Amino acid sequence: MQIDVLVADASHVKYADEICEEILISARERGTGIARRTPEYIIDKMLAGKAVIAVAEDGRFAGFSYIETWGGKQYVANSGLIVAHGFRGLGLAMRIKSRIFQLSRELYPQAKIFSITTGAAVMKMNYELGFRPVTFAALTDDPEFWKGCQGCRNYSILEANEHRMCLCTGLLYDPSEHIDVMDPAHPERLGLKDGDQRNQ
Repeated sequence: MQIDVLVADASHVKYADEICEEILISARERGTGIARRTPEYIIDKMLAGKAVIAVAEDGRFAGFSYIETWGGKQYVANSGLIVAHGFRGLGLAMRIKSRIFQLSRELYPQAKIFSITTGAAVMKMNYELGFRPVTFAALTDDPEFWKGCQGCRNYSILEANEHRMCLCTGLLYDPSEHIDVMDPAHPERLGLKDGDQRNQ
């Protein structure tokens, strides 16, 4: 079955309730807390072009993820990554993760992209995209982000350590650490035109 992974828009708002329910069920299965999101919040992300959705050829919802910004848009988090139960084991999570990462880079090219997780699968996907493990001090200090951890059963550990560490691993993609090397034969790939030069 073909499954399309694309930037969500107004045609996908009909899936908002199902997405919220799937995120909640999956969090319960993992035994972790999660910041609750309303269908209205998910719809706002879709209408703003800050979400990715996977839809099967028969119209069924298959997966989702969205972008949140913190610290004056200096930091970006790819949140709410979910694959519907009927579509697991197909490599869909990595397709969604790759597309939401690409969208984040398109919308916020200078922002640092981060993730906190206890999941080995999420860590592996992040490593493959160029993330590295960091201490929580390297992540956003925006208090609104950390409020999202309050629903987790491990929140007391985070509080006891004054938000410096918990059971989650912090992962960060810093665009300044990924330097493009110009291909003289194809300067257009870096947005350069013939005759343009870049300081070496």
